[in-house]
Amino acid sequence: MKSSVLFICLAALSLSACNQTKKENQQVVAADSSDHTTMTADTVHTSQNSLDWPGKYEATIPCADCEGIKTNITLKNDNTFSIVSEYINKNTKVEDSGKVMWHDNGSVVHLTGKETNMKLKVGENRLIGLDQEGKEIGGPNADRYIYNKVEGEK
Repeated sequence: MKSSVLFICLAALSLSACNQTKKENQQVVAADSSDHTTMTADTVHTSQNSLDWPGKYEATIPCADCEGIKTNITLKNDNTFSIVSEYINKNTKVEDSGKVMWHDNGSVVHLTGKETNMKLKVGENRLIGLDQEGKEIGGPNADRYIYNKVEGEK
């Protein structure tokens, strides 16, 4: 009997301690949120200076009149790129190279060459295709516009 009462008291004490900790955490969060009225963007850490972005990326993007376009993009540390696009079952290959321009926010690259004019969002070991307005390409084929890194720069 004594052990049952002791067990119940210990359980109640433990529960009240947990509840007290939760209340203290809520007060800290509330105090923190009232102290900070504005949020600032981290302009120091960007994809350009924080990620290991140079290297070779590939994807097979949709094609209107073929099975797809196998595309390899190589980004280089000297802010140049090369691109090779092979149209599957079309026996057509397009190669180009040019300059990599980083947008002010440091997370988007704009590739410009003789045949190339594309924007890509730079992520961890991947590039995400953007439309000409800089918005991620959506729709049912959106995942096909993600270029995965296959090797780092040599």
